[in-house]
Amino acid sequence: DREYHHEVAIKVLRSELGAPDAVARFREERQILAALDHPGIVRLLDGGTTDAGLPYLVMEYIQGRSLAEVARSRAVRGRVELMIRVAEAVQYAHQRLVVHRDLKPGNVLVDAAGAPRLLDFGIARLLDETLPREARTRTGMALLTPEYASPEQARGEPANVASDVYGLGAVLYELLVG
Repeated sequence: DREYHHEVAIKVLRSELGAPDAVARFREERQILAALDHPGIVRLLDGGTTDAGLPYLVMEYIQGRSLAEVARSRAVRGRVELMIRVAEAVQYAHQRLVVHRDLKPGNVLVDAAGAPRLLDFGIARLLDETLPREARTRTGMALLTPEYASPEQARGEPANVASDVYGLGAVLYELLVG
């Protein structure tokens, strides 16, 4: 209606990825983000479905730089402080029974104020045992980043809170030693 102006980031499922599993996973990402309200996690503003039937997310736009880029310009103490803030966001997600499953420097932007912001919950997993199995996780799909995946993820086993802790450790190791 052109009465409200706000810069946002829009994520739309590509049409070639419009298989039912991909659409369901995208909708789950939207629902997971809707349940998370933390200053260290990108905020979901809206979501819906395009005229072509593909889901989309509207998120706050983060004007920032990658975690790895920012870390290179900081001393060790500053790198650790960044990771503490990322860990706080991950802990918040865990308290809401969400495992990110893809923690890596590319999924964290550092905003203009120097605050790290966790994004991309595309393969996140809900730990809520009361939900139907299909809504908690999808099996048979190797969705991970090998450099940061926990041993259980690499073996194709279900991810859990410890998987994210391993991912945090892998990211911290990279930020500290290169």
